[in-house]
Amino acid sequence: MKKNGTHLLQKATEAFLKNGIIIMVISGVVLFFSIKILLESEIEEELYSNKNRVELILQTDPEHQGIPPVIEVEKVNRDQQRILNDTLIYDPLQDEIELFRQLSETKLINGQRYKITVRAMVIESENILVAIVSTFLIIILLAFLFLFYFNTNRNKKLWEPFFINLNKIKSFTIKERTDLNLIDSGIIEFDELNKELNLLTAKVYSDYQNLKQFTEDISHEIQTPLAVMQAKIDTLVNTTPINQEQYQQFSSLEEDIGKLKNINKRLILLAKIDNNQFTDSQFISINELFQEVLLNFKELTSIDYEIKRSEELTVKMDRSLAHVLANNLISNAVKHSLKGQPIQINFFENRVQIVNSGNSELANPEQLFDRFYKESTKRDSNGLGLSIVKKICDYYGFKPSYSFSELQESTTGLHTFEILFTKLL
Repeated sequence: MKKNGTHLLQKATEAFLKNGIIIMVISGVVLFFSIKILLESEIEEELYSNKNRVELILQTDPEHQGIPPVIEVEKVNRDQQRILNDTLIYDPLQDEIELFRQLSETKLINGQRYKITVRAMVIESENILVAIVSTFLIIILLAFLFLFYFNTNRNKKLWEPFFINLNKIKSFTIKERTDLNLIDSGIIEFDELNKELNLLTAKVYSDYQNLKQFTEDISHEIQTPLAVMQAKIDTLVNTTPINQEQYQQFSSLEEDIGKLKNINKRLILLAKIDNNQFTDSQFISINELFQEVLLNFKELTSIDYEIKRSEELTVKMDRSLAHVLANNLISNAVKHSLKGQPIQINFFENRVQIVNSGNSELANPEQLFDRFYKESTKRDSNGLGLSIVKKICDYYGFKPSYSFSELQESTTGLHTFEILFTKLL
């Protein structure tokens, strides 16, 4: 069956990756703009510094023209507003258009107004910015990969005791007294969990043993009173004069006692299956076993049977459980088949079918294999036969099923019970 969800380590790794990538992207963006602002500030500081130097030069050399295109000096007649902006200028030395950051301002020096324009190339600062950010991201990426590897290995070691204990819990079975033997991890929370699990499993096992013992004891104790009751009734009937009405009442009591004994035996069988007490598996011919049970019913009832398919079918299981399986299926078919109609048995390579006639489909077929469920009103039906069939099938991994098909030109139909032996050995 496909499991939904994500493994713990995978979930932690995904969270680490997502958070790491987000931090890297945000850090890169913040670094880019912070360095860009810093470089722009440095460029502007350089521009003001160069402008001041030009002003000092003009005080001693009024005809100074600057160094185009980095420094330009122009005489003007009126003041102009200070301008600080970016501009594209052709650089003859580089023979290409370059991006410059420029500062332009007028200054009155020795009675003459000068327009001083100083420029600094921005391209170089952009290259520096890209280089710094790239170097930063590479370093962060390497550090992230190292931390990712370290964090993954660390998590594996940290959670290793938990997964070992989890596997031990999965293999724990209440039917066998096996201690969990959970390992210590040195982590307080894990050790507390181990302690509680040990207490819980010990309590569950103790309750299971008490319930098992109670079931066995009460089943055993019920047998004796029932046998005594039946013996007393037999003695009373055989030694005391009774009329016909009293005889019928005693007979009804004996039937009820027999029914209680049968229910008790079947409940004991269910408890034994739950307790895994059937371990003597052997290869059994289902064909021969079912035919043997059919002959026994043939001697006790007037029912007829027919076998339409007879492929060889062999299954490995406990012989006593196989006999109960066959007996309950055939008994169910005999009890509920229409009078005078034979039951049909079909053997296939990996399944067996038991077919009996009936008037109509069952009202609640999905509850057919539930314990104590019955649709029949017959006194000898206790609702345990098919539930035992289901329990045996679950024990070995077989698949029981039921279906109903109507017969053409008839008001009756066929009930088909099938056992699919999915784990043939």
